[in-house]
Amino acid sequence: MSRVDLLALLPFVLLSGATVLILIVIAIYRSHVVTVVLTAIGLILTVAALPVIYYLTPRQITPLLTMDGYALYFIGLICLAGLAVTLFSYQYLEQREGQQEEYYVLLLLAVLGSAGIVASSHFASFFLSLELLSVSLYAMIAYTRKELHGLEAAIKYLILAATSDAFLLFGMALIYAETGTMEFARVASAVTGGRITLLLPGTGLFLVGLGFKLSLVPFHMWTPDVYQGAPAPVSGFLASVSKGAIFALMLRYVTVVDIRSYDSVFLALTLVAAVTMFVGNLLALMQNHVKRILAYSSIAHFGYLLVSVLAAGESAVMAAGYYIAAYFVTILGAFGVISLLSGANDEPDLINQYKGLGWSNPWLAGVFTAVMLSLSGMPLTAGFFAKFYLIAAGIGSNLWLLVISLVISSIIGLFYYVRIIAVMFARPEFQPETAARPAGAMAAGFFLAILTLSLVWLGIYPTWLIDIMKKTIIHWT
Repeated sequence: MSRVDLLALLPFVLLSGATVLILIVIAIYRSHVVTVVLTAIGLILTVAALPVIYYLTPRQITPLLTMDGYALYFIGLICLAGLAVTLFSYQYLEQREGQQEEYYVLLLLAVLGSAGIVASSHFASFFLSLELLSVSLYAMIAYTRKELHGLEAAIKYLILAATSDAFLLFGMALIYAETGTMEFARVASAVTGGRITLLLPGTGLFLVGLGFKLSLVPFHMWTPDVYQGAPAPVSGFLASVSKGAIFALMLRYVTVVDIRSYDSVFLALTLVAAVTMFVGNLLALMQNHVKRILAYSSIAHFGYLLVSVLAAGESAVMAAGYYIAAYFVTILGAFGVISLLSGANDEPDLINQYKGLGWSNPWLAGVFTAVMLSLSGMPLTAGFFAKFYLIAAGIGSNLWLLVISLVISSIIGLFYYVRIIAVMFARPEFQPETAARPAGAMAAGFFLAILTLSLVWLGIYPTWLIDIMKKTIIHWT
């Protein structure tokens, strides 16, 4: 490995170095504030290093990792999302008893695993990165261990993650048995040569495993229980970083191997996408818990994103990149509001607990309203252009069934988003007491303001993000 290769791996070096440094600091001096600052610095430095590394890409670093514009784009999104979760977690954990510092070690390891996933070009590096992410999430979900819902959610996630790993490993084994390689590019070459006897069942099992991770129907049942039981910042991480990294890997694999050319796989993914859109939105209509609504909403949104997987060309990749960025901003804003509203012993989860929020806390109610409108795809929000680009990509590839399903299911989803907004601005029966601002609320509120401004800015002027994508992920295709 050359010095240039090592420099190209700088994001991984910085994230690993920040993790080791925090472990050393914790062993010498425990301080929640110091740990958060070091975590934030590590993530910011990683993002700052990406433009420098860009001029060294694309670069294949051993058969395991590909550092290209596509990987750098998603690593940047992952690190910025990790920074948001860090700040939301600080004010959330500061109110709770116990030692908070180790949480940030887990968070950095989860970000490192996610970064490894989006840069993977080999099944081995993908699976090792996935396990680094998953094992960190088991502990993060149950970190507030005195809360039984968190322990239950962690156990459910552990069992379902093990099940999905079994599908992934069996699928990868069949692909390896057929092609004799675990590199994506060489698998594609073997496919071109016509060797597909075990490739189709192997690909099917591999996609089933990814379906569990993305909570696509019918592999979605774990999602609402885990989101509801996990701490609000961790739920935000699960909904954004964890799923976003897996989706980026899925899009890379599908594009390199070109599994769209196989009718059976294409048909199966089309049906899964359409059903996922409707099931996610219809089940969300029946919920009275905000975190469960967001969980089912997340299911529906990754059904939408499958349109970009099934579409072809640069427009599909651009639609996926824009949608992931808009979704990250929006869903992190939603869980950021929940984190800021959380008390020392509970979270506002039932919809009725948000009644009158528009009168008692207009700022957070306004942010939550913007988030709900963006998730529904309203104009002047990031969600509008995100769905617009997906629909354009779908029409360009003649995916009319998915385009119609996306439009209809989005209309269904509008009802439960508006329901939350209506409850927030309903007149309360009594004036709720204003809770004292917890430590860290100012930093978390500042970053929440940045997310809100980004949400609106992406809905008004999307060109700047499109220009970034043209220089990164578009060239990858």
